[in-house]
Amino acid sequence: MRIKVNDTVRVISGDGRGIESKVLSVDHKAGTAVVEGVNRVYKHMRRSQRNPQGGRLSKEMPVQLSNVMLVCPSCAGAVRTGARRTSDGGKERFCRKCGAGMGAIAPPPEKIAKK
Repeated sequence: MRIKVNDTVRVISGDGRGIESKVLSVDHKAGTAVVEGVNRVYKHMRRSQRNPQGGRLSKEMPVQLSNVMLVCPSCAGAVRTGARRTSDGGKERFCRKCGAGMGAIAPPPEKIAKK
């Protein structure tokens, strides 16, 4: 799945179902993403020099990439994405519903770009 940092996604399953929010980080190897305001947990912190107050710290944990869908800026819905070649030889993401481009994935190859 082609999800990047700062993309807007919609959670499609789990406790946060239906929430649209921004992606904070992505781990493609593990297949997870941290989404702002989704899958929040409490971490109990002991008092220390670094954290003199102690208490409960609320933080976001990763969700599976299969549980989120990219939101298309033009049709404003959660959509599947594809990859296609642009006219200059580069690759871009596109919305499979409306066909709108959603940003570059890879620049054009050097041997094509020089021509």
